[in-house]
Amino acid sequence: MSRPLHPDALFRLMVLGPLASRGELKRGEVSTIIRELASKAYDIPNSRRTYLSHETIKRWYYDWMRGGIDALQPKVRMDKGSTQLSPSVQSKLLELKQDNPSRSINLLITMIESSGLVSKGTVARASVHRFLKQLQLSKRILPSVNTIEHRSFVAARAGELWQGDVLHGPSIQTKDGMRKTYLVSLMDDASRLLAHSAFCFGETALDIEGVLKQAILKRGRPYKLLVDNGAAYKSGTLQAICARLEIRLIYCKPYSPEGKGKLERFHRTFREQFLDELDLNRVANIDELNTRLWAWIESVYHARPHAGLDKLDTNQHQTPVGRWRQDLLHVRPLTTSIAERLDDIFCHYVVRTVRKDGTVSWDGHCFEVHHNLVGEKVTLVVDPHTQTILRIENSIGDNLGQAHPIDRITNMHRNRQKPHHEETNTMQPSESMVEMVHQDYIDRCALLIQEEEI
Repeated sequence: MSRPLHPDALFRLMVLGPLASRGELKRGEVSTIIRELASKAYDIPNSRRTYLSHETIKRWYYDWMRGGIDALQPKVRMDKGSTQLSPSVQSKLLELKQDNPSRSINLLITMIESSGLVSKGTVARASVHRFLKQLQLSKRILPSVNTIEHRSFVAARAGELWQGDVLHGPSIQTKDGMRKTYLVSLMDDASRLLAHSAFCFGETALDIEGVLKQAILKRGRPYKLLVDNGAAYKSGTLQAICARLEIRLIYCKPYSPEGKGKLERFHRTFREQFLDELDLNRVANIDELNTRLWAWIESVYHARPHAGLDKLDTNQHQTPVGRWRQDLLHVRPLTTSIAERLDDIFCHYVVRTVRKDGTVSWDGHCFEVHHNLVGEKVTLVVDPHTQTILRIENSIGDNLGQAHPIDRITNMHRNRQKPHHEETNTMQPSESMVEMVHQDYIDRCALLIQEEEI
């Protein structure tokens, strides 16, 4: 059962990319690669540090070897939400941080030590960090960006690396008026073959995920996926999908489109040979626009020799589809286990708390769930492409049933579930002070009446 992945687990897998994306490693290679990874600066989530220790990366690697992505999920602290700092220290830290938000944790500790509140070395940096984080006062410092050396590269084999990008397309007539389209494409780096490309009405993470799903169904799973640094590509849903499919997601440096030069070159060809030749008067909807696109890709782009590919014995350059077929034995296909749960892998997992009326909300709509779930946190397993909720799960992935669109008119005449009368009758009344005093008063009055009669 696919489960939502924590951002920390996705970050750890990203760090382990050079190890996780390789096959069998020779003796000594693991230590060498770990040392190289430990020498790099990272944008560590929820931390002001920019470097990871050799031991930390080593521990993550062997956790991943034993249990995959699930083993990289962070463990919940037993003392989460609490702090060991005394109230006086908390008050002073809050005062110092609010007075100057740029003060570092080390400086804050030095200042409270100098004030005499605590002895030197008795306050841990992690304790101060957790306290400030609870108050949303822990500020992250991004590492500086250094000049990058650009070099031409190409993947050794088809399926090793895909590139993804979005191009602004034409506006077409729809029932809601004119709408702009966007071309979402995934290209194989070694062969220049389009794993899949499609026009969409947006350039969101959902549009990219839809194209990725079709590309995988047609061309198998790449080992790496190179994409932009934009918000759509950095969405948690896309990262989780790639992690479950064992695809290493790589981001280009901001404002550095050179990393996707092959796809940029395709866009130039696409404008010249497709967009400039397209007659929009004959296009009634986006489906017709896509059928023309796919016909051009298969019949023209894939079938023509590409100047960036090696020459054949005939002294003619290879075609993208010919270069792809050359490496079919090395392309990673869908395994049976992944194919069976592919729809689940591309689902979105949304956490909601069930309201008192047994409903949850998603995408601006209300849905009914079982009334026994009132007040509980549940996970909605959503197919975002059909805009439907497939099922409800608890925190450990157990199926809790279905969610149905609410029908308030039907609910007006619906019988409510009530406790059985037998269970109600067997309940013993609880003790009441008022009843006890009342019974004692009656007993004493009865005793007085008996004494007077005697």
